[in-house]
Amino acid sequence: MFTGIVERLGTVAQVADFGGLRRLTIEAGPLTGDMEVGDSIAVNGVCLTAVEVDGGFLAVEAVPETLQRSNLGRLGAGDRVDLERPLAAAGRFDGHIVQGHVDGVGTLRSVIAEGDSRRLWFDAPESLHRYLVEKGSVAVDGVSLTVSAVDDSGFEVVLIPHTLDVTVLGLRAPGDPVNLEVDVLAKYVERMLEATR
Repeated sequence: MFTGIVERLGTVAQVADFGGLRRLTIEAGPLTGDMEVGDSIAVNGVCLTAVEVDGGFLAVEAVPETLQRSNLGRLGAGDRVDLERPLAAAGRFDGHIVQGHVDGVGTLRSVIAEGDSRRLWFDAPESLHRYLVEKGSVAVDGVSLTVSAVDDSGFEVVLIPHTLDVTVLGLRAPGDPVNLEVDVLAKYVERMLEATR
């Protein structure tokens, strides 16, 4: 389980395809200090397994299903990525419950500057609209955010300068694809209500 509090911006160092898999080698700096092969890591909000850890670099592998359901298939060498390790049992819970299971890929619609902060509107797949509520939680590229407004096509968030500086959201431009994970609690509530009908 993750919390959507990005620990580090990593950089894709190498992309290699083999055996139906895509291996991403990522420069992660000191984040790898206590990592071991087999550990989980969220890359742009996608839970993956470290298959190699060497110095400040780690490698993960993604299957075609993951590449089709996320923006990881579009990554190339030099691209920046959000990185977060799983929450430790005794860790501080700062964001919201994020599983690292992307529900869909959205698109950044617009960026509106308000002083040093930014309002970002995202278009979301129609299947996710019912889970997006004002003042609810959503993970965008693995970043835990509060929904500030919704419309018929998607939702808005407001980002402070710190979030813009330490996540890929500060690098995104209109038209860019983003990984979306809606609040898992909303999905469970919906399922329970369906079962009682």
